[in-house]
Amino acid sequence: QVQLVESGGGLVQPGGSLRVSCVASGLTFSSRTMSWYRQAPGKEREFVAQIISGHITMYAESVKGRFTISRDNAKNTVFLQMNSLKPEDTAVYYCKAEPTYSAIELWGQGTLVTVSS
Repeated sequence: QVQLVESGGGLVQPGGSLRVSCVASGLTFSSRTMSWYRQAPGKEREFVAQIISGHITMYAESVKGRFTISRDNAKNTVFLQMNSLKPEDTAVYYCKAEPTYSAIELWGQGTLVTVSS
């Protein structure tokens, strides 16, 4: 079964850290560009970070310097380490496998991150 399953969300205080994970199955993970998106209440889904197979990364300006995306190809897992969290980081975080010439995009079900005191 082709799927992405996120985990690791939760409640964290402002200034705290959290790491969310996404485990992929049923796809050739090592060759796929993987991304994290988020959707805050009442807002559109937005890009957060991306990592390609060669470990090249890119980030949204709003998270640059605070968030780090990484991957473990042996475990078919992509991570998002989030530091110095702010209330405005509160959102459902989604993992995405970007489309290729032979595969469609794939989304996970999301994991909720709440930053609040």
